[in-house]
Amino acid sequence: MPTTVELFGGTMMSPVPNPYPVYKRLRDEWPVALVDGIFGQHYLVTRYEDALTVLRDSERFSSRANARGIGLVLGRTILEMDGPEHIRHRRLITPALTPRALTSGDLPEAIRATAHDLVDRFASRGHAELVEEFTFLFPIQVFTKQFLQLPEQDAKQFHHWALDLISIADDPPRSFAAAQAIVDYLKPVLEHRRREPGEDLISLLATARVEGEQLTDEEILSFCRLLVPAGAETTYRLLGSALFALLTHPEAMDAVRQDGELLPQVIEETLRWESPVQYVTRETTMDTELGGTVIPRKMLVSVALGSANRDERRYPDPDRFDLHRDTEGHLAFGFGRHYCAGSHLGRLEARIGLEVLLERLPDLVQDDSFQDAVVGLAFRSPNALHVKYRTTKMV
Repeated sequence: MPTTVELFGGTMMSPVPNPYPVYKRLRDEWPVALVDGIFGQHYLVTRYEDALTVLRDSERFSSRANARGIGLVLGRTILEMDGPEHIRHRRLITPALTPRALTSGDLPEAIRATAHDLVDRFASRGHAELVEEFTFLFPIQVFTKQFLQLPEQDAKQFHHWALDLISIADDPPRSFAAAQAIVDYLKPVLEHRRREPGEDLISLLATARVEGEQLTDEEILSFCRLLVPAGAETTYRLLGSALFALLTHPEAMDAVRQDGELLPQVIEETLRWESPVQYVTRETTMDTELGGTVIPRKMLVSVALGSANRDERRYPDPDRFDLHRDTEGHLAFGFGRHYCAGSHLGRLEARIGLEVLLERLPDLVQDDSFQDAVVGLAFRSPNALHVKYRTTKMV
């Protein structure tokens, strides 16, 4: 039985440069593979159809698996809930994250203003490192300020906590320390919002009722620990990989500059081509068969979303970034009841972020004196984005 390190040359949180050849070999030769990982033995699912089967069948493949991993630091959240319990708790936040809710008020302009403020810091310089100076900061500033109504100066700290939280597989003490730091920060905020609720997500949770009962402090703080990485990680990685795709595919960059209506397709193809979150985990509730393999009850099943989205059985020439590809059905945000609740916000932020960067940085090109690359196994995004452009005035 191979280990994760033996298969990919690194752990789940390592900067693995290119897992896709390994995924292809597994899809062709061992599509439901028994692997030894940090949380023990698990079955690794790499084909699209098998992945879809796992994600859509919550009767056989339960989300309670997350209690063994990220749930250890987040606490009990909707990530590990199934059935009616999951539906009741998910409904607490989904009204604030629908396309209509996100676009009917001032939020799009607030997102745009945040993007412009960040670009103002380097627009006149002629060069920048966009991961450190833009993609890392942009989504968490939007989320902490617009959705949690927390001070802007604390946004960067929240993103560092988010990165630490998801390091549970490689560095548990660091992950638990981040979880406690978030609680220490948010507990007095929650106490104040219970007394004087506003229109932010913390106040929404503080005043919400599930089956007639208010949520406890621990339930709300667990929800918030989930929202921190959810509000930062996916969009930061999506935006970075979309920029990397455009910078390394000049014909796509030219097409988008000529027709801004192509930006949504850039985002969808990026989600397929370099899925920000590469894995989701389930647990079998019974002995079950998948892809010709019998999986015993209570076994972990890891769905390799990044592999499923590059399955040539679903997407022809899948390793090519193709702006005109039919991306329908990609699994970057999951599928079914656990489809990412923040997917619409992530798409909105990514589109506005790209619009502002392309508007403000004329002739944006990659700085070839650096060896920037998309890396990662559990999560993938550029390690850096060094760019050059014509200098512009602040708006």
